[in-house]
Amino acid sequence: MSFLDKLKNKAQQTKGRGKEEAGRQAGDPYLEGEGKADRIEGGAKQVGERAKDAAKDVRRTFDK
Repeated sequence: MSFLDKLKNKAQQTKGRGKEEAGRQAGDPYLEGEGKADRIEGGAKQVGERAKDAAKDVRRTFDK
């Protein structure tokens, strides 16, 4: 499940970058802001996934 979550988060970041660039090109600050929000949200979710992975690694270390 974690791999799929990471993939979804990367896709959200990519979609955000696309929206942000499209908004810049079209001169639409709303679309640019929406893209930036998508990009940031995807990045924040990625940080959460990394924290979960780190916690699993710590747990595995102490289980040995």
